[in-house]
Amino acid sequence: MERLRRTLREAPVIDRGEYQYFVHPVTDCYPQVEAELLREIATGIAERIDLSGVDKLLTAEAMGIHHATALTLETEIPFLCARKRSYGFEDEVAVHQTTAYAEDELSLNGVEPGDRLLIVDDVVSSGGTLRALCDAAEEADGEPVGAVAVIRRAGGEDVDLPVEVTSLVEVDVVDGSVVIVGP
Repeated sequence: MERLRRTLREAPVIDRGEYQYFVHPVTDCYPQVEAELLREIATGIAERIDLSGVDKLLTAEAMGIHHATALTLETEIPFLCARKRSYGFEDEVAVHQTTAYAEDELSLNGVEPGDRLLIVDDVVSSGGTLRALCDAAEEADGEPVGAVAVIRRAGGEDVDLPVEVTSLVEVDVVDGSVVIVGP
């Protein structure tokens, strides 16, 4: 995870109200997302998580899409995406997402009853996105079996989650800089 760690340490930090938000290719697609970073992340996830019982990956629009895509290419496990628009399909599940700095309405389609789902996200801070995706998966009669976030924000994740969350690196923002604090 050297490339991920290095680029995180170099990431600019901006204020979003009282929340210090780091801007990084993993979380914002800025600066550019490079193939080697995505490969490192997909390989890291595949090495840390037992994917043998996973039927589909599940992510939220927009920042989980490139990670789910890379992991699909690495593992051949297809992915679904909770989208920011409703298609009105009969089995569609509404998802209300509340994060540390925003709220959104998402729509989930394509979960088949009994699907074992690994939830993939860019960063976990409050756990709000993961909670919303777990709830939606269960409402669609799927089974969330775990979650992976590329980055875990230290001091976050205060939402009770029904799955174990694995992350590749843990960071904090101290005095306007990203600091690596865990794996």
